[in-house]
Amino acid sequence: MSREIQISVRPLVEYAFRSGSIDAALQVKNTAMLDGVKTHQRVQGQYGVNDRKEVPLECTVDYKDFTFHIEGRCDGLLKDEEGKVTIDEIKSSQRGVGQIDAEGNEVHWAQAKLYGFMYAKDFELEEIAVQVTYADVDSDEIKSAKKFFSFEELEKFLYKVLDEYIKFASVKADYEEVRQASVKQLNFPFAEYREGQRKLAASVYQTILDKKKLYVKAPTGIGKTISTVFPAVKAIGEEKISKVVYVTAKTITRTVAEETFDLLREKGLRMKTCTITAKDKVCFKEETLCQPDYCEFADGYYDRINGAILDIFENEDKFDRGTIERYARKHTVCPFEFSLDLSMVADGIICDYNYIFDPRVALRRLADSNRKNYTLLVDEAHNLVDRARSMYSASLNKSDFLSVKRLFTGKDKGISTAAGEINSYLLRLKKEEITDERYATRQTKPAELEELLEVFLEACEAWLLENRGSDLYEDLLEVYFNANNYMKICRLYDDHFITYLEQFKSEVIVKILCLDPSRLLKEYTKNYRGSVFFSATLIPGHYYKDMLGGTEEDYTLALTSPFDKDNLDVSIAGISVRYKDRERTSGNIADLIYKTVAEPGRKGNFLVFFPSYQYMNLIFEEFTEKYPDVPVLVQEGSMNEEEREKFLQEFKGGNEGILAGFAVLGGIFSEGIDLKGDRLGGVVIIGTGLPQFNTEQEIMKEYFQTAGKNGYDYAYVYPGISKVLQAGGRLIRTETDTGTLLLIDDRFLTPKYQQLLPGEWRDFRRV
Repeated sequence: MSREIQISVRPLVEYAFRSGSIDAALQVKNTAMLDGVKTHQRVQGQYGVNDRKEVPLECTVDYKDFTFHIEGRCDGLLKDEEGKVTIDEIKSSQRGVGQIDAEGNEVHWAQAKLYGFMYAKDFELEEIAVQVTYADVDSDEIKSAKKFFSFEELEKFLYKVLDEYIKFASVKADYEEVRQASVKQLNFPFAEYREGQRKLAASVYQTILDKKKLYVKAPTGIGKTISTVFPAVKAIGEEKISKVVYVTAKTITRTVAEETFDLLREKGLRMKTCTITAKDKVCFKEETLCQPDYCEFADGYYDRINGAILDIFENEDKFDRGTIERYARKHTVCPFEFSLDLSMVADGIICDYNYIFDPRVALRRLADSNRKNYTLLVDEAHNLVDRARSMYSASLNKSDFLSVKRLFTGKDKGISTAAGEINSYLLRLKKEEITDERYATRQTKPAELEELLEVFLEACEAWLLENRGSDLYEDLLEVYFNANNYMKICRLYDDHFITYLEQFKSEVIVKILCLDPSRLLKEYTKNYRGSVFFSATLIPGHYYKDMLGGTEEDYTLALTSPFDKDNLDVSIAGISVRYKDRERTSGNIADLIYKTVAEPGRKGNFLVFFPSYQYMNLIFEEFTEKYPDVPVLVQEGSMNEEEREKFLQEFKGGNEGILAGFAVLGGIFSEGIDLKGDRLGGVVIIGTGLPQFNTEQEIMKEYFQTAGKNGYDYAYVYPGISKVLQAGGRLIRTETDTGTLLLIDDRFLTPKYQQLLPGEWRDFRRV
């Protein structure tokens, strides 16, 4: 009896045709996902009336005791006047197509040939034409090559590909049988569901079935991670999906995701998960240079990677950082690229937002794969709004190009001239558009700047390829990357963006600001079978659904806290902490903090959150002068991981005295930390968390106001209350946790803010 294997064309080809070095491979992988989509669409827009685009193909092939179900989607199906078919495989390039050998890339032709085989088999053709088309991202330039193949040639080629893949296929098939059996017997890992957990798990599962998006407000302590991962794992067992992609904003939440899969493994699950760690953190070399003449882990990477994948796949289920590094050293392969390759054979991917949403670093492998069978779980989704704005924004400094001009004068005329032209253009822009207020905005991007940057980038690429090791190499590389990133963001520009010009002394800065990331987030998530955005602070729900790319048809779910409301003692002090009142009310604030942390009979550890470092230092001076006997820790402006950990270690359980930790709202200690039990007895939050008033926030406010929304709420109130809710969420983490929460700001007593507070905070007393 033959064993069944289901696989898409691209991973099949990549596994069979790995060769060369990472450096060479990266040259064909450096196009951002949305760049590639737009370039494909431009080429497909030139197709004739009888041509078809994005054509799904599939076939079943019996070979060597296996039945392979192969599927894919060819870019184009072209028909001439006689009805003869040509398969078109489109490849986008950011390096221009003039120097590309259109007949020479074996991997690209392999994909096209497999699509040709699938179509020819389906329609019983003896011969079929196959074409590879290269299209430049930044111009209309296109280069194509066409070849004719008999069905017998294509069939032999397929068997050659399957011979390369079959050893891994056999191991994978054995594992998948074990995995499916383990999922079917898997039960929820706890004796009973917490209140709301069953509803959340059921909603996630239904979202996957219905191919929708789900936006979940789930309070701290409800068990969001297990309640989202468990139904997704069950969906894999029922063959509704083939992969879970779990994305987070912070290292600590990635660790929680890993621990959740570990918990399920303890209950009998067999499932392979891969955690992707940033390249600069896992690189074995002193400098992160993926060059074969510098790095032995990059040189010949593809000659060794299949053996490395087979080894780790046969022996491990958890591909975390430590495991990946161990096998990477064993097989002398780059640990970062290894993790990316492993992500395609794992059942679950755990990674940062960047690898899914950032056009500059997003996983091309996922963009090209069959995401309709993947489910996306977005943890701490409230963070994604600002992160996305940052991902889809870019800036250039005039001084960088003036510096490059000076460095390369007399050394490379092309670079110095191109950099000088950009410097001169930015000076003209300053004179023509920047007012006495030292900034200006415009609705369009500077088209002339893009043209100048194209010339600059082309000159840089030629020099960088020939001058590795030069004293000027790193200086130019940094400016080159920044300019290249700017150009990538330029391609996304639409009415959700604005151009912001700023002058500071002799410096001129050009920024492309993404004001509303919803369209792009919608684009990046549209092909997943089920996307779940969850957080304790998706309040208000309509704002986050809007900003995260939701539609009216998508689902929402708001859950209440599973814990006894008597565990939390909430009070609100109606004192103004507005900037103009801070000096006047500082003594009252210090007294309130003391009363909260040191009233008779009270002991333990407390966190006090302030809207800024300046305000924190003001109250710190007042507090320590009045109450010198109370131990106080203060968050510093730039703390490394060791300093952060030392700060948190002071919050020990069983403290018979008092400790007050002063920290900044929205900072490193107001999110992601987990001080369970009696490690934290109370939280004081001063202010409503409003973002700092500045020109960019005002631009955002005006943008949303013009769009028919409440601009002030979108730019200030909603982002601010999210910080407050996150800080307050540090307090009650488990059923047995108890604590005191004090909110200090008279705005918390207004109807607007009362509506934004979670239900468990509304039973408060005024102090």
